[in-house]
Amino acid sequence: MSIKSDKWITEMSKTQSMIEPFSENQVRLDKDGEKLISYGVSSYGYDVRCSNEFKVFTNIHSAIVDPKSFDEKSFVDIESDICVIPPNSFALARTVEYFKIPRNVLTVCLGKSTYARCGIIVNVTPLEPEWEGHVTLEFSNTTNLPAKIYAGEGVAQMLFFESDEECSVSYKDRGGKYQGQTGVTLPKT
Repeated sequence: MSIKSDKWITEMSKTQSMIEPFSENQVRLDKDGEKLISYGVSSYGYDVRCSNEFKVFTNIHSAIVDPKSFDEKSFVDIESDICVIPPNSFALARTVEYFKIPRNVLTVCLGKSTYARCGIIVNVTPLEPEWEGHVTLEFSNTTNLPAKIYAGEGVAQMLFFESDEECSVSYKDRGGKYQGQTGVTLPKT
């Protein structure tokens, strides 16, 4: 298994639509020249952006967090260019980018240092072979202060690992429950 470079990521995105929309350069400024948290292809990965759709966790209903029976009322839906996460809480969002992972590739996501240095942790499970969709992102605010997330800017880096052989059963083959997701997707059983 080997980690893939910027050249491979660019080729796969251009020829097989692995990442859409795709930016083959690191974007650090917006159209008005204002600084952004960077996104786009990097040396050995791709920095994804966060959309403007957020689900912020709240406990106003005193619900129990149960992955087998998740109560949607535990979230407040926000559509904004900025999301403020309460202290010691979390929010869900999704990537701007839509992914189509090749059959012999496993993708791992790590948070960007800009957010990590502020106590904001990004959590995403691996993108399995032949999974496709918008990635649901979880942002944990580990601080005792409110924390901001910026839509349209870089939030995490995807790393692509290519195997020298294809898996015998892919995510698509087994009919994975998150296949083709397009919005911020809550837990399913």
